[in-house]
Amino acid sequence: MAAISHESQFVTFSLGEEIFAVSVEVVREILDYAEAFKIPNGPDYLLGLRNVRGQGVPTIDLRLKLGLSKTVPTPHTRVLVLDIPMENRVLTLGLVADRVFEVTPFRHDQIEAAPDIGVRWRSDYIAGVVRREDGFVVIVDLARLLSREDASMLQSPAAA
Repeated sequence: MAAISHESQFVTFSLGEEIFAVSVEVVREILDYAEAFKIPNGPDYLLGLRNVRGQGVPTIDLRLKLGLSKTVPTPHTRVLVLDIPMENRVLTLGLVADRVFEVTPFRHDQIEAAPDIGVRWRSDYIAGVVRREDGFVVIVDLARLLSREDASMLQSPAAA
């Protein structure tokens, strides 16, 4: 008989040297990187649309969204196709990652709040931080990272 689980499963991925994670519940699939169909006048982090099983999925460069340098695709670059629960709908989004590592469990008591550094900084997208022997894993709350304006702009016409 299984005990009530006090852990959640996360998909870990890297952007440069940093390790991030998203809940496995929002990950639909992981694809090899391919150039997206460009959309004119989009923000710099919006790479374009990607055909995912007949659906046009907006694909973003999370590195640019977080203020890092643009992704330079390598053979390890992947696209996580995510179904992100928003206020009144589910947003399907492709997220470019330098490398996807694994699905790993984190115990709820391992997850710490975003650090307080004494100044205002945009940390509301950090759902938590997990300490590991080799550093930290930042758990990203994608619904918070994408502002309302981003989410409505990224809403695909097919879903509207």
